[in-house]
Amino acid sequence: MKELALNSNEKTTQKQYMNLAKVNRRMTARLLINNVVKYLFFASTMFGLVILAFLMYQIFSDGLGWLSMDFLTNRLSTLPERAGIIGAITGTVWLMFIVGPVTMVLGIGTAIYLEEYAKKGKFHSFIQTNITNLAGVPSIVFGLLGLTIFVRMFGFGPSIIAGGLTMALLVLPIVVVASQEAIRAVPSYLREASYGMGATKWQTIKNIVLPASIAGILTGVILALSRAIGETAPLVAIGIPALIVPIPSSITDNFTVLPMQIYYWTIDSVLVDEYASMAAATIIVLLAVLFLMNSVAIIIRNKFQKRY
Repeated sequence: MKELALNSNEKTTQKQYMNLAKVNRRMTARLLINNVVKYLFFASTMFGLVILAFLMYQIFSDGLGWLSMDFLTNRLSTLPERAGIIGAITGTVWLMFIVGPVTMVLGIGTAIYLEEYAKKGKFHSFIQTNITNLAGVPSIVFGLLGLTIFVRMFGFGPSIIAGGLTMALLVLPIVVVASQEAIRAVPSYLREASYGMGATKWQTIKNIVLPASIAGILTGVILALSRAIGETAPLVAIGIPALIVPIPSSITDNFTVLPMQIYYWTIDSVLVDEYASMAAATIIVLLAVLFLMNSVAIIIRNKFQKRY
């Protein structure tokens, strides 16, 4: 009996060792896979950073020599040493004055309606699906839409208002989706507390929902304006030229923007080598404008985020 008991204990011990060995092998395999994936993601991140650093080095090394007050304040010229980008800078600022308000009003208003007022059903799902799909439509399609509606049908021509409305349509889905997500993230008990105090639906939205979701909404607006300021294809489609000597002074004037100027100078660099360096200098200015816009928007967003 003792021998049978010892044999049984030995078999049990062997099984435990075998199970422990299997567990160790599984743990080793999992740790190996985890390390491989971690280093793969790290390599992917470093690859992107290295490419970005290389591009930034090329841009700054080629363009810094052309940056000067004359380059920033002169108008366009066929002579590289006299050419400047004041017209493109002014056109870019005018364009953002159209895109920003139109996108915020329509985008936030659409998000509020879909999340707070619209009844859940087929119509709501239809609108939601189309808004999501519009975010993936190529930008040139919005350019053709702007050419058909704003340039030809409304007779605006290749003006600032036509370009601004076209760009607003392009980035509108980004603001709508981001605003919806921000509004959904507002806790329901805040709404219920507001209703319990006797507030109407609009008072609840204005005083509770929007202040609590403003940080997420501004994040979407920042992303939208960042995309709008760097797009070129829609403006090419509606016929925005690059060589504009007069500086625009109203929303009905013809204009050009920094991305358009970069695009055409890059093409013309085949004929004139200096245009490549001028395009690089314009890219630096565009990056500075974009950084300034994002910084102001982030400061505003963080201020509201701390308050609510």
